[in-house]
Order: sequence, then structure tokens, then C-alpha cells
Amino acid sequence: MKGRVLVAGFATRHVAQSARRAGYTVYAVDHFCDQDLGWYTEDCLTFDELDELPEKITELAARHPVDALVVASGAEAVGTTIPLCGTPPAKVERFLDKLEIQQFFEELEVPVPSLAGGDCYPAMIKPRRGAGGWRNAVVRAEEDLRRWEEAWPEIPYIAQALVDGIPSSVSCVADGRRARAIAVNRQILRDEGESAHGFAGSLTPFSHPLAGEMIAVAERICAASGCVGSIGIDFVAGEKPWAIEINPRFQATLDTVEMAIQKSVFAMHMNACRGMIPTAVPAPRQVAVRRILFAERDMRLDTDLANFAPRVADIPWPGTEFEEGHAVVSVYGCGETEGEAYADLERNTATARRLLGQ
Repeated sequence: MKGRVLVAGFATRHVAQSARRAGYTVYAVDHFCDQDLGWYTEDCLTFDELDELPEKITELAARHPVDALVVASGAEAVGTTIPLCGTPPAKVERFLDKLEIQQFFEELEVPVPSLAGGDCYPAMIKPRRGAGGWRNAVVRAEEDLRRWEEAWPEIPYIAQALVDGIPSSVSCVADGRRARAIAVNRQILRDEGESAHGFAGSLTPFSHPLAGEMIAVAERICAASGCVGSIGIDFVAGEKPWAIEINPRFQATLDTVEMAIQKSVFAMHMNACRGMIPTAVPAPRQVAVRRILFAERDMRLDTDLANFAPRVADIPWPGTEFEEGHAVVSVYGCGETEGEAYADLERNTATARRLLGQ
């Protein structure tokens, strides 16, 4: 094994799986501790609230000495005495605030939707902090904004002018000075309900006329950010590549990126932390797509989905209860073309839904 890493964050299975495949011994602190996280880790601890993370990290590191800490969403700003492989908390803090990201993009003079002030509608409302997009909402009138504020009265937010286009992203690795794109992805959103703009999957590679321009802009953003390791830049691919957000840590697109390029993103992350980045954008070997299935009602899962892997991941333990709208399991499809990948996904989704009783 190459070393011992502790992966911490709200959901870490994708990072732990990549690390294990790259030859590392892996430990994890994770909110879910799903079945398949246990396949890739020697030990894992669960937590309920994010403010428990530092204590849980300390506890697991005392139980199992580790060489490095790697963070996923929710743990980016955690400070510990364990050597960090990634962007330091003092540097990453700016990019956890969407208003700061807005100002950073404007300073770089990259295309970014303008802040919407006063009665400028329609607008996209986003919490200043947080990942996944599940509280993002389009407001088309003053009453829409008031309803959002009533639903989330304690949440600071920004309002951006609404731009048309396809949600997408560019996955990069950076060494603090230089950056290299490794994949362009289409983001799949839920598209319905209160969490219509929440992340629900990805397609890699995303073949779009603006892909080359998105790569160039993403590499410039990542290099200028000073971030280290795996970084993602979200875009809306419309009349131009509108830069939307910086994700200064492993992204939820990791699975489809690795399936498409058939290279280890975790290995690239660790190399970037040592000052080495790829010389060129990796060529995709196939098309990969992931879809997250959500509970259609309050439910208890009594079926064991483990035997359906690797067509599914984030596999709950039998007996797990879910509230309506909560994520249950990830489903995948692959193929030589986008059409083949989606067809494979639909077959696997139909089987998964049958097993879930949906």
C-alpha cells in the first residue's frame, strides 16, 4: 500500500473508493457509512452534524495512525494536526462563500452572471455557503423571494441574474500555481420539487461546442485560486461559458470522471499536492453517466442492493429508513456513445427501482 489516508466529509464513498483503487489504506469519517464505504475502508466513523467532524477525525486518527487527511464536502475548513493533502483551510475559506466566489470571478474578468439587485427578476437565489444546490431557487417576483426567505430565515444568500444554458462542470487538478483540466461533465439536476436545482448525477464526457473554452477558463480560475489538488468549476453552458462556482475539493462527478477516463483522480490529486499535474487533458475512453435515485415517499429499504454493484453505489444497509425526497442510491450506465450510456443507465435504473419497490 502507498500510505494511510483518512477521508472526511459529509459523503466520502466516492473518494474512499478512488483512494483504495489507487493503492492506499483508507479510513473515513462520513455521515452515512453506507455498505460499500466499508468495502474500501479499514474503519469508518459516522456523525450527525458537521460540527462533530473535528472530534470524530481526532478519534479515528487516535485509533488508527494515518499519514494524511483528505477532505470532501463539508470538511474543507476543518483544521487538524494531521498533515492535509489539499487546500489549506485559510486558503479554502474564501471559496466556501458564493459572494466571495462572485467577486473572485469578477476580478479575473471571466463571464459570470451579475448580482441581481432590488426588483431584478427572474433571479437565482443561492445560500452563500453549502454544496449540492438543493436550496437554490429561481424567483420570478417579490413574493417568490419572500417565500424563500420565510423557508430559510437564518440563511444568508446571494441573488444572481438568471442565465440560460446547460448545467456543467470542469474537473481539474492544481498544484497551487498551475492547473490541468481532466474532464468536462454535464450535471444532471433534479428538475422538480423544492430541490429542483439540486445535484442528481453527471455525464462524462460532456461534448459541447463550448467544452474547449470551458477548459481554458477553468484552468485559469483554478491556477489563480491557489487551491491544491482536486478542484471543480461549475458552469452554465449557454451563449458563453458562465462560471458559477468553485468546488475546492473532490466533486460529486468523481465517479463518472474515473469511469470515463479510466485513470485515478485520487492519484492525480495526491500528485498535484506534491507539485505534479498531468501534461494534457486525459482522453475519455467511454461515456459514463450517474443518476441518484430519491425516495418517492417515506420508506424503509428492506432489500439488500449489494449484489447489484457496480451498477449501483452508495448502497444503504437493509432496514434503513428514508424520508420522501432523500437520496437512496446511485445508479450508473456506460457505453461507447452517450446514447449507449443512457440506455444502460435506463436498464439499470429500472432494475433498481424494482428492487426499491418504486
